[in-house]
Amino acid sequence: MTEPAAPAPRPPAYVGLMSGTSLDGISAVVVRFHERGTRFEPELLAFSVLEYDAPRRDALARAMAAGSAREYCRLQFDLGHWLADAASAVLAEAGVPRADVRAVASHGQTLWHEPPHSTWQIGEPAVIAERLGLDVVSDFRVRDVAAGGQGAPLVPIADALLFAGDRWRALQNLGGIGNVTVVPPGGDLAGVRAFDTGPGVAVIDGVVRALYRGERYDAEGHHALAGTPIAPAVDALLDDPYFALEPPKSTGRELFGAAYTDRLIALCREANPRASHDDIVATATALTARSVADAYRRFMPEPADDVLLSGGGARNPALAQAIERALAPRRVRRFSDAYFHDEAKEAVAFALLAHLFLERRAGNVPRATGALGPRLLGKLTPAAI
Repeated sequence: MTEPAAPAPRPPAYVGLMSGTSLDGISAVVVRFHERGTRFEPELLAFSVLEYDAPRRDALARAMAAGSAREYCRLQFDLGHWLADAASAVLAEAGVPRADVRAVASHGQTLWHEPPHSTWQIGEPAVIAERLGLDVVSDFRVRDVAAGGQGAPLVPIADALLFAGDRWRALQNLGGIGNVTVVPPGGDLAGVRAFDTGPGVAVIDGVVRALYRGERYDAEGHHALAGTPIAPAVDALLDDPYFALEPPKSTGRELFGAAYTDRLIALCREANPRASHDDIVATATALTARSVADAYRRFMPEPADDVLLSGGGARNPALAQAIERALAPRRVRRFSDAYFHDEAKEAVAFALLAHLFLERRAGNVPRATGALGPRLLGKLTPAAI
C-alpha cells in the first residue's frame, strides 16, 4: 500500500516594517511567500499600524531639516525601539511562533535621499534584533545607490513577482511621494519600469497642517471636495524641472517638502486673493492628480490600462476621483479591491526583499533604478552568534 505523500512544509514567515514619507506611523505585516514558478503568492497573516504620536512625528520631521549629532544618534536608537514595538504587536496579532520567522525586514525611515550621491535611512536594526531575538535585514537602498542607481523605487520587483496580471498594469503608490511600477503581463522583469511621479500626499498634508490648526491630513478629502482647484497655480507648479526629467528618477521631501508647500499656498493667493482654504487644498490635490497623469502621458508608452492605487492617498476620495478623471479611459481602482489592504503593500514588498537577500537573489530592477546591474539589497544583523 502506497504511503500518502507528506504535506509540503510551510514556507517561513517574515515580518515587514515600513515607515514612509507621510510620517503617519509604522506599517507592519507578517507574511509567508509561496513560490509559484518564477513568481510568489503572498499569504498575509497579519497587518497593523503603529501610529506616531505628535512628539515622535515632530522628531522625525525635524530630523529631515536639521539636527545635532546627538539628536540623530538618539533618534536612530529610538526609532529602532518603535520598529521593534510594531513588530512585536503584529507578531502577537498573527499568532506566529518566533521560531517560524526567518527574518524581520525593516525599511526604517528615510531622512535624506539625494541620488545618485547618497541616501540615508535610520532605525537601528541591532535594537530590533536584541528586542525580538530575530535576524534583521535592513538598509535596502544604499547598495543600489552605490551601484549608480536611484535607490528608489524598490517595490517594482515585488510588484512584478507578487502582483502581475494577465495584461499590462500600473501600480500607483500614493504615499508621501507618488511612484508607479509598470508591469507587463505575467510579471516579466525584463519589461518592468518604475519611477517617482512626484508628490503623493506630502504636499496635500503639508497644506492642511499649514491652514487648519490641529488637522494632519484631509480626512475623507472633505476639504478638497468643498474647494475649487486654482488652475494657474497648478500650471506654475508643474513647471518644476523634476516633472520633465526622464526616468529613472526618484524624489522625496527634499523637493516636495515645506518650502514647496509654502510656494503652493503663495501661488494660490497670488492667482486668486479670495481663495478659500478649501480651494488651496483642492489645488494641492489637483497637483498630485495632474502630475500622475502627466507622468503617464510623457513616460508610459506601454498599454497599461489597469491602474491599482495604494498608499494613504488611495483612501482620499477627492484624490482618487481626481486621478480617475485625469487617467480616463484607463480603469482605476484600489489595490485592496484586487488583493489586500493597500497600506500593507510596501511592508510586504520589503519582506520579499529580505527573502530575496537571504536567498542571495537580486532585489533591484536596474531598468527602474538606473543601477549598473542586479544587486543584493540589504544588510544582515543576526539575532545571535
